Amino acid sequence: MQGQLGYMLLEDGRRFDGRYLGPDQETAGEAVFTTVMAGYHEVLTDPSFAGQIVIMTAPMQGVYGVRDPDTQSRKPWVSGFVVRDLSVRIGSGPADSNLPDYLSKHKIPTLIGTDTRALTRHIRDVGSMRAILAHDGILPKVALERLKDEPQMQGRDLATTVSTKDSYELGSSDPGIDHGLVLCLDYGVKLRSLDLLRREGYRVRVLPCDTPVEVLLEADPQGVFVSNGPGDPEAVPGAVERIQSLSDAGVPLFGICLGHQLIARAFGAKNYKLPYGHRGGNHPVLNYATGVVEVTSQNHGFAVEEENGEIVGAPDLQVTHRNLNDGTVEGLAHSERPVFAVQYHPESAPGPHDSRYLFKQFLEAMSERQS
Repeated sequence: MQGQLGYMLLEDGRRFDGRYLGPDQETAGEAVFTTVMAGYHEVLTDPSFAGQIVIMTAPMQGVYGVRDPDTQSRKPWVSGFVVRDLSVRIGSGPADSNLPDYLSKHKIPTLIGTDTRALTRHIRDVGSMRAILAHDGILPKVALERLKDEPQMQGRDLATTVSTKDSYELGSSDPGIDHGLVLCLDYGVKLRSLDLLRREGYRVRVLPCDTPVEVLLEADPQGVFVSNGPGDPEAVPGAVERIQSLSDAGVPLFGICLGHQLIARAFGAKNYKLPYGHRGGNHPVLNYATGVVEVTSQNHGFAVEEENGEIVGAPDLQVTHRNLNDGTVEGLAHSERPVFAVQYHPESAPGPHDSRYLFKQFLEAMSERQS
């Protein structure tokens, strides 16, 4: 399990050493960190982490093993995984496997024993950047040349890559209840979001993100859920036109994370890249409607542009939530239409449950349309 000597090389030349587990070839991606204290399995299987090497700031990972119900998508999506201490032993159960075996089974490049605190502080100071994981048999100068071929995250469409290729439908969690059909535009949806909709008695049909709008409208849904996902929202083809058409038809829309950014774009807003993003389970967000500060789960590297409290280019959108760490927009709503979105993850997998009321809000918007 200890692996061989290896390193993480950042594009600015900074190197961090450790023990390497994984494929023989080097692996590149954007280096980011998350501050979640638990939930490593959810992190590994979150499609929003596609194209990224994830650094876990909590020092010990794997202490409760890997449990199949925690899986959030059809496979792990991270490009790489960096931890201070990787536990073989499972301190509490039951578990389906331990974390080292899971990483090995899925061939996830992993660096163990590196100074994750110093690495995180460096990224926080200079910003997220491209990085490469490799064993010490690969010369750093060779790895650095390979890194130059890795695309920048800005301008990169990853949502189309992670989206389902075929549509599928999940029934209501209660077979005796059917409140109607919700469509999910899958830009990288997590299973917990689908579960929360199904628990309220809705059928959920998950569709590829490039599904023609005519097909969406023919299904006559009660509402459309615009999911989370990876990459640059400005690079996702067809999303703006699709969302505009759905809204023009009066369909209630609820977006989270990438879905939040795409809905903002559909009404004229722009997005920009944050220095190192928001990733963790402890981000404070102010809800303007209630005055309540919610502790939220987050995973994004882009944000919606605003100026003087208004969303630039989108006069019909109002800011509903704000990040109390850096003041960025965390929620928006249309002034007249049943359209709203949040930048964070109310499905909380992993993370606190403060914001799950947003799914109820979506259900209310759909119920109003039915009546």
